[in-house]
Amino acid sequence: MNREIIEAIKQIEREKGINSETLLTALEDALLAAYKKTPDAAEFARVEIDRESGEMRVLQLVLPEGAELRTLPQPEPEIPEGVNPEDVEPPPPLVDWEAYGDDEVAVVDVTTENFGRIAAQTAKQVILQRIREAEREMMYEEYVDRVGDVVTGIIQQSDHRYTLVDLGRVEALLPLNEQVGGERYDHGSRIKAVIVDVRSSSKGPQVILSRRSDELIKRLFELEVPEIADGLVQIRAVAREPGWRSKIAVISKVQGVDPVGACVGPRGSRVRMVVSELRGEKIDIIPWNDEPARFVAKALSPARVREVLVDDEARQATVVVPDDQLSLAIGKEGMNARLAARLTGWRIDIKSESVFANEDSSDEFGDGEEGGFVRCVALLRNGKRCPNGAVAGTRYCALPAHARLAQQEAQLGRELTAEEVQEAAGARRGPRAPEPEPEPAPAAASGPAEEGA
Repeated sequence: MNREIIEAIKQIEREKGINSETLLTALEDALLAAYKKTPDAAEFARVEIDRESGEMRVLQLVLPEGAELRTLPQPEPEIPEGVNPEDVEPPPPLVDWEAYGDDEVAVVDVTTENFGRIAAQTAKQVILQRIREAEREMMYEEYVDRVGDVVTGIIQQSDHRYTLVDLGRVEALLPLNEQVGGERYDHGSRIKAVIVDVRSSSKGPQVILSRRSDELIKRLFELEVPEIADGLVQIRAVAREPGWRSKIAVISKVQGVDPVGACVGPRGSRVRMVVSELRGEKIDIIPWNDEPARFVAKALSPARVREVLVDDEARQATVVVPDDQLSLAIGKEGMNARLAARLTGWRIDIKSESVFANEDSSDEFGDGEEGGFVRCVALLRNGKRCPNGAVAGTRYCALPAHARLAQQEAQLGRELTAEEVQEAAGARRGPRAPEPEPEPAPAAASGPAEEGA
């Protein structure tokens, strides 16, 4: 051992990024294993390498008669599959050298002149194994902190079970349950996916990718929209049917920044890039709103919503849409309604105007205080009674227009009459366009008509 070995270890440190102390410790263990294979090797020994000169010494621990051997905890040995644990020879004990004082034991230098060919081969194998273990540990530490990040890789192999993606330093796995139905993963093509899990194995870190995760849409928009990357716009919720349609709810953290416009980009360039990466998956960008009724109405985009009735306790919303918008609001196989419910977290019941106007609200929602349910006494735009539950201590629900009626009753000190409630409902509807006067029918001749003739 000389200075050249120290320089070689430092070169490995620069090339592979492995700490030189780790390599020197591995070299000490390798030389100790090689020393154990020499004839008349000491039972308790250790190898020391000078970090500056590279000088190597083998030190033997000589215990006084009757002294107790102090050892370190022994790690569990790895037992190959199919091997009986009783047939495996236990490893030698690890001596705790730090536990002995200078006056308790004797340390003798037993360095040999030559380890021999077999000993050198053993040292080489141990060093290579430690280097591989250090590289695997470094790759695991690198990727375990990147869970949720989007990575770009090249497809190496694809079959009915999984797809292998080359990320450069490691091969990642794209399982079948994380793939999007209908997508093709051709050999040599580039693909973007999000890291959902990193597992440590004997062959190195196993990186699990996903093309179905909601995080993929968030990360893709962060890459394309500078406002999201800078924190000016935030994605609050994502609902996705992989390969078909997605809805994202965005909110602006700075006044004057349009969250929807920032995500769409000039002439739709930003959202078009995300759609292209998702291979044609449609994306609806919804402005986030703290008021549930408005948020639910926006979530059903592109359908137009006429009215939303909310039940805050049950987190249920009844949505009234024009007759010609019913199929658009529900979507193909209920996809639009399902995505809106997942985006808002509310249970949504969609009804057309004609059905809602003709059905009996009292049969559906109940009336009075039966079963502990108290209905709001306010009237809706169509003249029917509001089906929402009343806030405790009042006769009205939490809708802003109805809550103002409760405030009015509190100011007057009495309950509003049915005529006053109906008048308030008419005021909320706003002035209607005057109906055109009917044209006079060509009636039979009369006095004034004859005069006009």
